Amino acid sequence: MLILSPMSKMISEKLYKFILALRLCLTVVLCAIILSATPVQAADETKTTTTKTVVKSTTASKPAAKKPAAKATAKTTAKPAAKTSTVKPAAKAAVAPAAVAAEKAADKATKTKPAGEPTDPADNVDAGPKLPVPRFVTLSVDEINVRTGPGVRYPIKFIIRKDGLPVEIVHEFDVWRQIRDMDGDGGWVHKTMLSGRRSVIIKGHVQPLLKKPDETAKPVVKLEPGVIADLSTCRGDWCSLKVASYNGWIRRANVWGVYPDEAFKE
Repeated sequence: MLILSPMSKMISEKLYKFILALRLCLTVVLCAIILSATPVQAADETKTTTTKTVVKSTTASKPAAKKPAAKATAKTTAKPAAKTSTVKPAAKAAVAPAAVAAEKAADKATKTKPAGEPTDPADNVDAGPKLPVPRFVTLSVDEINVRTGPGVRYPIKFIIRKDGLPVEIVHEFDVWRQIRDMDGDGGWVHKTMLSGRRSVIIKGHVQPLLKKPDETAKPVVKLEPGVIADLSTCRGDWCSLKVASYNGWIRRANVWGVYPDEAFKE
């Protein structure tokens, strides 16, 4: 039987307490490590999830932003180009240098003419006796600046690029004429930019140009809305037109550029 001395017993008790304290410290350190590692992992998982969500969201939104925009642009540029012959608000800020030079030259020539000198041959809108207002005329050049007032000092409101387009003169001041087009847009132009030659625009829907002024007559050709035709004669409800190499008749109500009760012969 082993007998321990009081000294040995005391040493054994201290050693036992030391081992218990060491074990407790190791346990505390281990718990601290586990607790500190868990949030980092959770945070990393959260970041990864968030990043994936953003990437998916960005990737998914790209096709939706590009494809419809391309289609909308194609439609916008295709339709007006085919139907509109007049530069509308999108081009109103533009300036046509050639038209400005022609306006200034015509304005200067008009002011410096000796009294009683015949009018310029191009100025056939006012040739002869005083003409009525309002009246229909056509544009004699392919680029005209339409101004806010009767003079080159007034700013350009918009530009018309269509030779032969019918317009209506609604007011006159000196050598300037206030005009408006089929859409009601208007402004002031120099009189030398206009011609007494007459034309009309097909309105409504597709209209047949008939061989005779009769609904039962054989159609010569079909005319789409917006087509400009030369006006030859108007009598009663019918007008005779010339479009390219085609000649025929159409109801007066189906064109713009002639008054309902106007008797016209070229």
